[in-house]
Amino acid sequence: MSIEPLTGAARQPGRRRNSILGALETLRTVDPGITLNNLLVFLYVAENEGLNVSELAIVCGLNKPTASRAARAMASRGEAGALPPYLGLVRLGREGPAKNSRTLRLTAAGEVLCARLEQLIVDAVPIRPSDEPAISRASSSC
Repeated sequence: MSIEPLTGAARQPGRRRNSILGALETLRTVDPGITLNNLLVFLYVAENEGLNVSELAIVCGLNKPTASRAARAMASRGEAGALPPYLGLVRLGREGPAKNSRTLRLTAAGEVLCARLEQLIVDAVPIRPSDEPAISRASSSC
């Protein structure tokens, strides 16, 4: 897994990138095939470390099997229960009351990625510059 910024053709010199695009591009560097469910799992685990898969399913709006698969895909290769693509961002713990309960926490790589995303939030580059006339912003579409 690499969380280096995109370079070359993917980022043209002199072009600005808003914080949302910056975050998505940063997340995509983990794995170009990262899914929306993977992103949701990562962000909810970062925000609520120690939650279990049932709680994850509720906050993500997923059924339990889908939440479980998405969480297991976020684990590292070789970790018990991990599934491809083995993103290595979340650790599957066995700290819950039930034998099959899995608690979810960020790995060291997940912490690094979270810090990078936090910095993008702190830097807060808007989608459109605030100096653009309001009439122009209202009439243009995304």
